Amino acid sequence: MEKTNVMRILEQKKIPHNCYTYESDGAISGTEVASLLGQNPDHVFKTLVTVSASKKNYVFVVPVNKELNLKKAAKAVGEKKIEMLKSKELLPLTGYVHGGCSPIGMKKFFTTTIHETAKDFDTIIFSAGKIGYQVELSLDNLSKVIRLQLGDICE
Repeated sequence: MEKTNVMRILEQKKIPHNCYTYESDGAISGTEVASLLGQNPDHVFKTLVTVSASKKNYVFVVPVNKELNLKKAAKAVGEKKIEMLKSKELLPLTGYVHGGCSPIGMKKFFTTTIHETAKDFDTIIFSAGKIGYQVELSLDNLSKVIRLQLGDICE
């Protein structure tokens, strides 16, 4: 298996994790990813990047079968209003492409809020930073590589 930067970061910090791969010709929906991995879609998370009216960026990690509620998300980070980042702005800002965005290893640090249901699982699965690659780790271990908070951010 090819290693992604996310996997290298986790190995370098000796953080236990599992890796998964799936075949894909491009970005597919998160629910399709969960299905290909044979996983409960509540357990597989997608990484979304937003921009606020004050031009600050925020990262939200939500279950693949849920939608980010922009009002709840803005409240969680103390902003009046946020909107999704335009797809063409994702790569220059984060270093990741649509469908392969991970909360670990972005070009810059952004406040990261994970949907509160993540605490219901021993581990969560999310992108390893490349389409076709996923990693699984506990929230405790994830908090060793990024600063995160939990919040009620979904519809």
